[in-house]
Amino acid sequence: MDNYDLKIINQLMDNSRIKWADLAAEIGLSAPATAERVNRLVEQGVIKNFGVLIDAEKVGSELTAFVAVSLERPENRASFLKLINQLEEVQECHHIAGEDDYLLKIRSKNTKDLDRVISHEIKGLKGVIRTKTTIVMDTTKETFRMPLQNHKFSIE
Repeated sequence: MDNYDLKIINQLMDNSRIKWADLAAEIGLSAPATAERVNRLVEQGVIKNFGVLIDAEKVGSELTAFVAVSLERPENRASFLKLINQLEEVQECHHIAGEDDYLLKIRSKNTKDLDRVISHEIKGLKGVIRTKTTIVMDTTKETFRMPLQNHKFSIE
């Protein structure tokens, strides 16, 4: 990655719907060269996907919770991860160090819906021995922005 790639990534984190011509003008390349670079970043897996940040409450997902999950043994991981990837309510799944094995970010309609996801879906799976739930009261910051850690180049 070079300075142009970092500039492209920085611009796309702010607005993934930007037009090629506008993106090209921002970074100082032609539109075709910019499109080629974006496509290469996608092919290389640097850019995983393009999406939108939705106001969860406005689409009926008013409750956010973080759920720590402990599994009985490593053999239970495959079935657990398969389930987690199928549950639309699970927004994030992180394998963590410490007392628990995974930390999930779950969005649901309300506490009753959260109970369904945790008690019936997750705890209903063989090998899940414990969950600890923290309910989010309010969210101050939520973003797609990622700190760019490439120290070889600077974004100007």
